[in-house]
Amino acid sequence: MKRFQVIHYSKSSLKEATDKQFMTLTMDKFLNDMEREKPIRFTDQQLRIATDNYSFLLGSGGFGVVYKGSFSNGTIVAVKVLRGSSDKRIDEQFMAEVGTIGKVHHFNLVRLYGFCFERHLRALVYEYMVNGALEKYLFHENTTLSFEKLHEIAVGTARGIAYLHEECQQRIIHYDIKPGNILLDRNFCPKVADFGLAKLCNRDNTHISMTGGRGTPGYAAPELWLPFPVTHKCDVYSFGMLLFEIIGRRRNHNINLPESQVWFPMWVWKRFDAEQVRDLITACGIEDQNCEIAERFVRVALSCVQYRLESRPIMSVVVKMLGGSIEVPKPMNPFPHLVDWSSPTHLVQASQINADKSICFDSSVMLTKSVHVITTPILTKYEIYLKKFQ
Repeated sequence: MKRFQVIHYSKSSLKEATDKQFMTLTMDKFLNDMEREKPIRFTDQQLRIATDNYSFLLGSGGFGVVYKGSFSNGTIVAVKVLRGSSDKRIDEQFMAEVGTIGKVHHFNLVRLYGFCFERHLRALVYEYMVNGALEKYLFHENTTLSFEKLHEIAVGTARGIAYLHEECQQRIIHYDIKPGNILLDRNFCPKVADFGLAKLCNRDNTHISMTGGRGTPGYAAPELWLPFPVTHKCDVYSFGMLLFEIIGRRRNHNINLPESQVWFPMWVWKRFDAEQVRDLITACGIEDQNCEIAERFVRVALSCVQYRLESRPIMSVVVKMLGGSIEVPKPMNPFPHLVDWSSPTHLVQASQINADKSICFDSSVMLTKSVHVITTPILTKYEIYLKKFQ
């Protein structure tokens, strides 16, 4: 009678042997790469070493300060150190950025490598964009780009916003689209950045409840400053305002120009309405070979900044219109609420919000009183919503 030797394997050794047979080198590398794609949690010490004790300042603003850094593998990064009036506000901005951009990947969105969340440091680590912000190439004469390249930048930016609105599992509303938040890589490819005001929203909710204005005056849609329903179309409006600045290569509001040209969007509409778009394009210094694209820009910009949000196109349609794959319908007057066209400093009273305050919602609108409003996003299960602190 034959005897069989019984070998007892532990559960762990059996699992290890099975894993070795199952896991190919290719798959193992793939899974490790996928793990690295997720935002990494850095320590304060790691970021101090990477930034050489925060010695290379890239820029600063209301959100905080950005420093240049590099890791041992040669990766160059931008480290945003969050600042705010309170720990609560900093934490809410931290959640807004990590909770939105940390969930998505797109060629036209700045990549979040990781973050640091410690008692004395809340920081975000982004890919470094060597050519900086678009505003530098629109508003400074010594750093200009060709109109062909500006067209590519506009289309790429529109693609990034369309992805946020229409392709993510949860719609992401940016709320602060402007040239300063469009960053350019070494090839001048645009990437939407700065998600400190961003909001995640369930796709079943077509409108969002707001308490208080947000965004940047001059780019923010009217509904963000008035008691109207708010949707992702507020980003479409802001993108339209950005298009105007690309067309004119100037800030939309410039008091140093003749009165009729102080607010560029109104000047564009008047020329369009009078069928003098070619004269406008020539005045903006755009060459003849780019006239067709520039005319398309004008139509798209006017369509995006329509006062009624339901009249604005969705961003995927904007991409197609800018690219010339579909025709741009003739836009209506986007500024019917500005009765006195001759005055670029026309004031709109927001009595529905506060009878004692006037709030600006266009570059043409000036504050008549100081309004101190701080808005902070808070991450919830379905969205980051606003609370107002005064």
